[in-house]
Amino acid sequence: MTHELSPAGAVPLTHWGVLRAQGPDATSFLQGQLTNDVATLTMSQLRLAGFCSAKGRLQASFLVWRAGPDELLLACAASVLAATLKRLSMFLLRAKCKLSDASADAGVKVVLTGIAGPEVDLLMPGAAVWSKLDASQAALLRLPDVDGVPRCIVAGLAQGTTVGATPLALDTWHALEVRSGIALIEAATVDQFVPQMLNFELVGGVDFQKGCYPGQEIVARSQYRGTIKRRMFVFTCDAPAQPGQEVFHSADAAQPAGMVVNAAPAGAGSVALVEVKLAAVDQGSLHLGTVNGPVMRAGTQPYALPSDASLLA
Repeated sequence: MTHELSPAGAVPLTHWGVLRAQGPDATSFLQGQLTNDVATLTMSQLRLAGFCSAKGRLQASFLVWRAGPDELLLACAASVLAATLKRLSMFLLRAKCKLSDASADAGVKVVLTGIAGPEVDLLMPGAAVWSKLDASQAALLRLPDVDGVPRCIVAGLAQGTTVGATPLALDTWHALEVRSGIALIEAATVDQFVPQMLNFELVGGVDFQKGCYPGQEIVARSQYRGTIKRRMFVFTCDAPAQPGQEVFHSADAAQPAGMVVNAAPAGAGSVALVEVKLAAVDQGSLHLGTVNGPVMRAGTQPYALPSDASLLA
């Protein structure tokens, strides 16, 4: 597998959408719904968070930032935006909070542009990862680097390149997202994973000290009772992979051992984030689609895993 070693440029993130929560109760409402703490979120921070079902399964994953004292914006996969907006709205009850699709709001529409490479340091010089910087009619969101490549998202009222950035292929940005090891819940993977299965607590997406939210007891139990039997790893493959596609272990043709979470083209094949049983990664081989499908090869993990999940490290 080959991939672009030093991608640089800008690309409209058409696979993302943005929800808006606005009103005096916006913060308290989201605090009771998301896996991460938004009550302490400042105007200069960006946070990762999940929205779970009562069974602790992720319905959506978000990048969350504050647009004002009573306004928060939540970026998620466009494929889950409408369903997530509908489901969150069911819990509003009497909360003084209005939820809307900010990526479809003609008046104050928010669009996202991904920036990779040296332009990031021009836009956000010296900015820490997971920070937010307000600019003219835009918020600049600093993401973790991938193999030394800086990344940020420009969330603004107009979409396009910045600082003279050259166009970047969307597939290249997808590959950076996958190689970052930070999962994006898409339509094909809704209600499939407890946050820890996707290493969410390792990348700052879960706060175990905050108050209750849907599925909180199950998420906490998985953490403290040592019941995490599945983890997410980076894999490469010589064939295209798709989110929601099952992965099989060479010793068990009957039961899938895991599922593709996100995937991107890479050379003639693909790079993928795959949630898999820990028991299936220390021997034998993993295959895409069927037990006789293309072999999944272990890729580079972008962050440290707990000792019980480091078998592919």
